[in-house]
Amino acid sequence: MAHEIDYRIIGEEMQLVEVELDPQETVIAEAGAMNYMDDGIDFEAVMGDGSSTGGGFFEKAVGAGKRVLTGESLFMTHFTNRGMGKKTVAFAAPYPGKIIPLDLRSIGGTFTCQKDAFLCAAKGTRVDITFTKRLGTGLFGGEGFILEKLQGDGLAFIHAGGTVIRKELKGERLLVDTGCLVGFTGGIDYTIQRSGNLRSMLFGGEGIFLAVLQGSGTVFLQSLPFSRLAARVLQQIPRSGSSRGEGSVLGGLGNMFMGDR
Repeated sequence: MAHEIDYRIIGEEMQLVEVELDPQETVIAEAGAMNYMDDGIDFEAVMGDGSSTGGGFFEKAVGAGKRVLTGESLFMTHFTNRGMGKKTVAFAAPYPGKIIPLDLRSIGGTFTCQKDAFLCAAKGTRVDITFTKRLGTGLFGGEGFILEKLQGDGLAFIHAGGTVIRKELKGERLLVDTGCLVGFTGGIDYTIQRSGNLRSMLFGGEGIFLAVLQGSGTVFLQSLPFSRLAARVLQQIPRSGSSRGEGSVLGGLGNMFMGDR
């Protein structure tokens, strides 16, 4: 069973979650997610999520190796209250968006999410990776090939970019840009399909493939995937030897006549 932790979410656009721990309670998090913590909290890098004490070194090594495939750190950080009384530790969102608290017990004990969505969880939560059933999803689904699966009966926290949209499916099909998918509960089947004919795929600007979700359960979407945000930032970075004035229509062309200082 997962440790029973309390929390509060602070902020609006750049949120953080402040977790309150009783003595000997532990919260697990991705490396580098911690923002601040009270004196008396001890932290330790551990190979694995600590959800099981059995299996020996080999099983832990396999689990850690699978985490490497997701692009995450080989280790997870465990924060434990070693002091007297309640202590707090806070974890910050990596980019503008929202932190979503998940009570795994109330949603069936399982939640599948994009590999970079997981932020932290109560100790006892199993954090594993899962491969989609269809090879096509893996080859063309962008972020969809390797997903993280959270399992347990405690609290977990995920992060989404921009505005969070919650959809309740009751057998319907939902088509989503692959980057805009945050995660979904059990009972949802996930695959991909082409976004349209060849002309639409090449020039429509909506990506070559769309994620298709169908079944009964909850789906979380994000309005601003980090990949989309990063692409827009890169577009505004001037090339070597040139500059782009903010708000300038002519941009680099204007510098030919005005002089580039």
